[in-house]
Amino acid sequence: MDATNIVQRIFIIGYVVVVGFFLFCGFSLIVMAGLELWHGLWVSEQASLRNRFDSILESIGLLTIAVAALELGQTVLEEEVVRKAGMSAPTRVRRFLSRFMIVVVVSLSIECLVAVFQLMHKEPTLLPQAAMIGVAAAGLLIAWGFFLRQNVHVEELEPEAMAEVKSEDQ
Repeated sequence: MDATNIVQRIFIIGYVVVVGFFLFCGFSLIVMAGLELWHGLWVSEQASLRNRFDSILESIGLLTIAVAALELGQTVLEEEVVRKAGMSAPTRVRRFLSRFMIVVVVSLSIECLVAVFQLMHKEPTLLPQAAMIGVAAAGLLIAWGFFLRQNVHVEELEPEAMAEVKSEDQ
């Protein structure tokens, strides 16, 4: 076994550890969201409707972050461990980046909605800060679309790499 193989195995072990932490964090957030939901719906009989609503929104926010953690863990597992693919092929880079950007944009969008609903009644003066989360999500979506649009010609130059990546999905 040469030094390159040893280093590659160390990287794979590192990726597996990261995936494990993403998985643990994701499930921990799901448990926390369940507890928050329980608190909002059943535990506090004397809780106001506003407090119950806030607990449910907090549960949604926690679940959003949990989905992001699980999706990122799955992406790292599939792209770095299962496929054992270096990120040298432009098709793989675009695919990895696209999966990551989907998670980030959707998570930011949901967090923006949750923040707006919470701040609308508690601190309306902070609504511009919550709106900036939405602006950031929109900016990322626009930049991602621009990146993909500028790279369309690369897919045409390497149809065999695109076919290989698509065949790995099965």
